[in-house]
Amino acid sequence: MKINNFLELKDFQKIIIENEKIELNDSLLDRVEESFQFLKEFSKNKVIYGVNTGFGPMAQFKISDEDTHQLQYNLIRSHSSGIGNPLPAREVKACMLARLNTLSLGNSGVHQSVIHLLKELINRDITPLIFEHGGVGASGDLVQLAHLALVLIGEGEVFYKGERKATKEVFETEGLEPITVEIREGLALMNGTSVMSGIGIVNAYKANQLTDISIRLSCAINEIVQAYDDHLSEALNGTKKHIGQQKVAERMRAHLADSKLIRKREDHLYTHFEEQEKVFKEKVQEYYSLRCVPQILGPVLDTLEYTENVLENEINSANDNPIINVKDRHVYHGGNFHGDYISLEMDKLKIVVTKLTMLAERQLNYLLNAKINEILPPFVNLGKLGFNFGMQGVQFTATSTTAESQMLSNSMYVHSIPNNNDNQDIVSMGTNAAVICRKVIENAFEVLAIEAITIIQAVEYLGFQDKVSSSTKELYDEIRKIIPAFSDDMVMYPYLEEVKKYLKTM
Repeated sequence: MKINNFLELKDFQKIIIENEKIELNDSLLDRVEESFQFLKEFSKNKVIYGVNTGFGPMAQFKISDEDTHQLQYNLIRSHSSGIGNPLPAREVKACMLARLNTLSLGNSGVHQSVIHLLKELINRDITPLIFEHGGVGASGDLVQLAHLALVLIGEGEVFYKGERKATKEVFETEGLEPITVEIREGLALMNGTSVMSGIGIVNAYKANQLTDISIRLSCAINEIVQAYDDHLSEALNGTKKHIGQQKVAERMRAHLADSKLIRKREDHLYTHFEEQEKVFKEKVQEYYSLRCVPQILGPVLDTLEYTENVLENEINSANDNPIINVKDRHVYHGGNFHGDYISLEMDKLKIVVTKLTMLAERQLNYLLNAKINEILPPFVNLGKLGFNFGMQGVQFTATSTTAESQMLSNSMYVHSIPNNNDNQDIVSMGTNAAVICRKVIENAFEVLAIEAITIIQAVEYLGFQDKVSSSTKELYDEIRKIIPAFSDDMVMYPYLEEVKKYLKTM
């Protein structure tokens, strides 16, 4: 893929998920070179933050010409201070692509070597060691991006072919040369929102998967109980103007189009009233977790689509400071590195994913509780009641995991703590928000895996394999390849992990 100007999230997917290689357009490189040459000339005899001044609260100190390059190295090394778990490779790769893209806009005054080396790291799957903890998301992802910059100057560590190795060793193996700081490469690399954005892009991709899975599982449960189709109808959902709700209902209708189990109300309940019994044997309408899926998942879909729009805007924006404007022949000082946009979206995304998880947990409970579904044995137990346990044990896991996500859904966006000698007196905590959102997403996959196995066991018990929709039958067949129909109790955790992996490939 040739990178030139605007990157869409689907481009990130091709590069990050599908490992498509990237090339740099000549006009991109010309733009970067023009910005670099302009800053080099413009900064002579002028006070430019981060070029010939100290940083943050020490910006009042002038740096002599002979120390300006060393200043950048000092910044990178001193701020390579992260700790905790390393970020997953996909997230780091997304971070690098986001950083490459924003630096390529020509608003940062970096040397072309930065862009070239970032491209090589992405194409060769060399991922810098970047830790979860360190950034407050105000001067962007300062600490985490310092670890990226550290690798670009040939120091620090990387993950290479499944191993954690010294950058110097890997560069020698691959024949790569570290960058040489020219003007402000350290600050330009570190001031920005690329880590929180990179994590956010991967989060959004996974949240899309979760939404699709939740819709499919919700359809399957409606089949199991032979629900009426009017709560999915275009007529009903069209009376509410929310696009997400209408899209979810449309997807459900598509999944259930060839089901032999979904019923029409007019065929069963819209008959002559005097012929009906005083107490109806069949439910007139289903529990909310079955009947209100468009209304519950609709806000999830709407939120996700808005989050994707914000992410796309952010990765195609100059999120640096100062901003180099070649057209105006001027350098503007400000705060484009502040991460509030991403922080808020990650909070919103984790909230709706938690709600999706709560829906799955309630649907699971419906299937496991024979007193409310009235069609399945307790805990969908295909063995001997009292002697075997069915899905009883895994419900505890689903419940506790859902509870953790509910707790994690508290906002990071409003948890600003001043730091940096109060220079950064209000911060975004955007990277923390993105990391916690990722945890909530992982939890959702675990709960949906448990729900999926339970649904397949229920289909087995009812003998509905040939009556469910082709969509549900595909789900049934794929999960049965992982876990056979079981009546005897068995150790469940290996199956849970394998089904979770399968869901991530859907």
